[in-house]
Amino acid sequence: MFEGNDMKKAKTGDGHKGGKTVLDDSPSHLLHRVLQIALDIYNAEAGEGALTQRQYALLQALDGAPDGMTQTDLVRATGIDRSTLADLVARMLSKQLLARERSASDARANLVRLDAAGRKALNEAQPRVLAADEKILSLLSPPKRDSFVKLLRKIAQAREEELIVANGGEVVRKKKTPKLEKADKPEKKKKSHKKEDKFARKLKKLPMPPLSDGVVAEAPEPAPVEKS
Repeated sequence: MFEGNDMKKAKTGDGHKGGKTVLDDSPSHLLHRVLQIALDIYNAEAGEGALTQRQYALLQALDGAPDGMTQTDLVRATGIDRSTLADLVARMLSKQLLARERSASDARANLVRLDAAGRKALNEAQPRVLAADEKILSLLSPPKRDSFVKLLRKIAQAREEELIVANGGEVVRKKKTPKLEKADKPEKKKKSHKKEDKFARKLKKLPMPPLSDGVVAEAPEPAPVEKS
């Protein structure tokens, strides 16, 4: 027999069977599950010995910076924390996927850039990563896919802005271009004239006596009556 809270769990489904659990409404838990699903799909599409998801993100970020990037810039571009990124860069340098050199503009800073082997690895990985992304989005109906990606991007951006402000920085947002006002639609003409036209056409079809132009014709004199 159930007693107290056990009976309540059995009815509401909080114990797992037959209804929603607390975890079903937990964003952190659901995002963790979705992340695991995404990583499983990525690994299946990429295959053994391929770039990890973080290695790919790092190479992709550097692909848009031919002169290289500082590790601080890479943290901002990829979202990977500083200590993890430092270890990741060190291992990729040893595999000759990356090259490091002193910044020409700041002697205290080191720049990381793509090496030839890194560019080759990136080009080989791109179609597999795109296939993984498509497979992940295929779990949603087409109308919801764009909204899903936009929400993920919005969460990531909001958190990045929080950290910038917390570290004493200032968030610079792009100004939205004002939408052009739609030109006023011309007023629709009233349909009353159409009714008048129809009525005029009907009148034309009816037999009408000739007009007298304002002259009243005299009535003919009655014929004389013969006397008997």
